[in-house]
Amino acid sequence: MRTLCLAIFILCFPVISLAAIVHGRVTDESGQGLPYASIYIHETASGTGTNENGDFQLQLSPGTYTIEFKYVGYKASRQTVTLTEEKQLLNVQLEPEVLSLNEVVVRAADEDPAYPIMRNAIRLRKYHLNETNAWSARVYMKTMGRMEKVPAKILGVKLVDIDTGIVYLSESVSELHFKKPNKINERMISSKVSGQKKGFSFNQASEMNISFYENLLKVEGLNERGFVSPLANNAMFYYQYEYLGAFEENGLTINKIKVTPRRKNDPAFAGSIYIVDGTWRIHSTDLRLSKNSGIEFIDYLRVRQVYAPVQEHVWMPVSQRFTFEASGLGFKGSGYATGVYSNYRVQPAYSKPPVLAEVLPEPEAAPLADAAPARRQRKPKVVLVEPQEAIPQEQQPIHEEGLFSKEVLFVELDANKRDADYWATVRPVPLTQEEEQDYQVKDSLQVIKESKPYQDSLDRVRNEFSLAKLFLRGYTYSNTYRRISYNFDPLVAVTGGPSMLQFNTVEGLVADVRMAYTRTMEDRRRYEIEPAVRYGFSNEKLNAKLRMSYRFDPVPYSNISLEGGRYVQDINNVNAISPFVNTLYTLLAQRNYMKLYQRDFATLSYGSELLNGLRLNMTLDYAHRMPLQNTTDFSFRKSTNEDGNSRFTSNVPVNAEIADAAFTPHQALTASFNVSYKPGMRYISRPNQKINLGSKWPWLSFGYRTGLKALGGDVQYHTAAFRVSDYVSLGLFGSSNYSFTAGTFWGKENMQLMDFKHFNGNRTIFAGVYTGFQLLDYYRYSTSNKYLEGHFEHHFDGFLFNKIPLFRKLKWQEVVSLNYLNTVASGNYLELGLGIEHIFKVVRVDFVTSFQEGNKARTGLMIGLGF
Repeated sequence: MRTLCLAIFILCFPVISLAAIVHGRVTDESGQGLPYASIYIHETASGTGTNENGDFQLQLSPGTYTIEFKYVGYKASRQTVTLTEEKQLLNVQLEPEVLSLNEVVVRAADEDPAYPIMRNAIRLRKYHLNETNAWSARVYMKTMGRMEKVPAKILGVKLVDIDTGIVYLSESVSELHFKKPNKINERMISSKVSGQKKGFSFNQASEMNISFYENLLKVEGLNERGFVSPLANNAMFYYQYEYLGAFEENGLTINKIKVTPRRKNDPAFAGSIYIVDGTWRIHSTDLRLSKNSGIEFIDYLRVRQVYAPVQEHVWMPVSQRFTFEASGLGFKGSGYATGVYSNYRVQPAYSKPPVLAEVLPEPEAAPLADAAPARRQRKPKVVLVEPQEAIPQEQQPIHEEGLFSKEVLFVELDANKRDADYWATVRPVPLTQEEEQDYQVKDSLQVIKESKPYQDSLDRVRNEFSLAKLFLRGYTYSNTYRRISYNFDPLVAVTGGPSMLQFNTVEGLVADVRMAYTRTMEDRRRYEIEPAVRYGFSNEKLNAKLRMSYRFDPVPYSNISLEGGRYVQDINNVNAISPFVNTLYTLLAQRNYMKLYQRDFATLSYGSELLNGLRLNMTLDYAHRMPLQNTTDFSFRKSTNEDGNSRFTSNVPVNAEIADAAFTPHQALTASFNVSYKPGMRYISRPNQKINLGSKWPWLSFGYRTGLKALGGDVQYHTAAFRVSDYVSLGLFGSSNYSFTAGTFWGKENMQLMDFKHFNGNRTIFAGVYTGFQLLDYYRYSTSNKYLEGHFEHHFDGFLFNKIPLFRKLKWQEVVSLNYLNTVASGNYLELGLGIEHIFKVVRVDFVTSFQEGNKARTGLMIGLGF
């Protein structure tokens, strides 16, 4: 053991002895700290920054370094420092930058000098975007969120354990790799979350690595359309530019350009962008987005980037910082995410950069007498001389073979086990006093917060019972320490789903009481037990069932469940109408749309992701099916039809393919499986968790269901269907989602209506599922033959309405939809819808018209939720 310890000491000693630290503060001319100033070390091609107070700390090997300090609006300062093993202090004071206005020659009296600069930058945008074939870097990220105001309640619910101050603080260190055309690999090697010693950071360096050389920038969660870059090909349509001056830095002329959106509500940035004269590349950015730009959920976002040469002719970002503010529902907060890049390795795509040259265009053909005037009117044209030949591809690769796959981020199992000494050496941006205190307090309190008495005290507040809570949201009783919860459905589920209280013409007033017991293990395995009891006060029938499920492998989401009992179910098995909406229409309009039957059943289900992007679901079901009849015609509205009878219809639905949909008691043994596959699925691997991110390819699904004449089963049939669906982002033009399904039946010896293919219809003013039909009957066109179903919806995300001042102010957005069905009975059925969403932020209204075989069938106004 002593020998082993001595060997470890000998191996580690050189590493420890070679550590050299330089620290200090960057201040302005008055001695005030400059927050988030940029620091670049030329010898290591890496950068860092100061914290909110202007403090910095660098850990380097002993030697001589050239360190450059930069801050927007100030002259850069170069310091040459020789470091030894001793910790050294280096304070730097920056002087205000004096911009020169004579750096640009004005070619047209009516044009700001900024425009020719930006045109050159736009001409070279694509080159600068693609100037590397591959690169890798180490990225340090820190994310901090601070709450400045917290309401006592939200939607009637008391907020527990949320206070002002820092609510989230996390650091991470990742190795980030990129290879053309769009291959990304990130490996998080270190993770620290304040107050969560076992937690893993949600930082993702690859998501932060945005580039203004892209035409359109998308920041996840801020906007579906994205934002136009000031260097985009069509940027002149969205931006106004103003030349503010230039300054010299390391022998280069840096132009400062003010960018302003041409229209108040354009998806564009405002602020400053710095362009290197001659090469027309980005030097740095200080750009902002506001509510007018179309950002959602936050009020303000500021993006600051600093680029530096990491290899000859190749500049890369060495630091990026996102700062934001947000408010709503009584909350007010702010925060930031910062990224520092170091240890760059790049593989340039070109040996020499391109150049821009002025040439005189050839004169147009003209009569000899007009030749001289034509020559006088010719103006020089700036053209791009293509960059020199590409670097030979047989050069030494910078990435290991097989590094890139669909796994875009891998979090190491031991990433969260680094100690304080480790973080002190790798942290390039010093913690502020507030952040240090947050780590100390929350880490010391973690043991207390994870203790049973503390969590029980919070649960006592969370678990307070109230009728208001039960009425609309349901009631949840939690035991956080044991990871146990008991959940009860709401009395009235306004937004859909099961309700405790219902009414229908078959059972009358219904008490449908469900309780879900959930236990979650530390490794994210989980099991649920869900008993349910249902009693109809009119037909005086008691029903009960029990469901048990177990998630035994959290990574591929492998689940198995068993359910059985006696219960009442809708004949349309896609739950097209919610119990709440059916209750409203039954009591207020004498419309009993839901048709019910009783089933004694047992169901076994299994689901798992077999391979990346490939998921399998299988079900085996045995049921004794029994018909039910109406037992009440109670309604708040008393009216009769022409023959004097109640307006309520029979519980036997009308179907166009069978003369009489009534059935006698029978047994059914059915089996089904569904395979869904999304090619190229990208994903994140975290310990005990896999997060699928999607891909550019659509979902492909194949389903098969059969009725088996075995174990007493009376039905026999086969049906199969193929479905393709996807969500497609179209940038500034919005986004679309679609699905197309084709299916057929064969081998039909005995079938009942509940075995048919049912469609998600709607006969109410309340919009149903937006991927379904809005005017289609729930049962009429259910089919046991071949069918074709299609749905398309496009959200313009304000592309059109932003041009209309009133709609733009209200933040309303436009949406169009198309639904199509073809069956033996329906023929060609089509629905066209025009809608407005984001009314009062959450309401959506659609006007829908349906056509059958080219003839107008129905129209309707639909009201639903449209966030």
